[in-house]
Amino acid sequence: MQIEILKSKIHRAVITEANLNYVGSITIDQDLMDAANLIENEKVQVVNVNNGSRIETYVIKGGRGTGVCCLNGPAARRGAEGDIIIIISYATMDFEAAKSFKPSIIFPKEGNKL
Repeated sequence: MQIEILKSKIHRAVITEANLNYVGSITIDQDLMDAANLIENEKVQVVNVNNGSRIETYVIKGGRGTGVCCLNGPAARRGAEGDIIIIISYATMDFEAAKSFKPSIIFPKEGNKL
């Protein structure tokens, strides 16, 4: 049996920018991506703590060490600069393997730094 489980989570990052005039997605600092085990173009769920919205989009690499966390395109309507968000990705795996899998969860500090 295959099940979907939590793979990666960036817990309580802060939106640094919302760019409506972009193709779409979420731009994330490469340091945060590496720490959370996320890759470019990976599907993620973005949960906005401030307004309760939940969206699905994909990841674009942002500048390393910049702390960038930018909602792009239509996603920009779901959050504003300063909003707190949780970025989640999931993986599908065998039920037995899932029992011992440990997700990558990070808790950014001020400025979306590790």
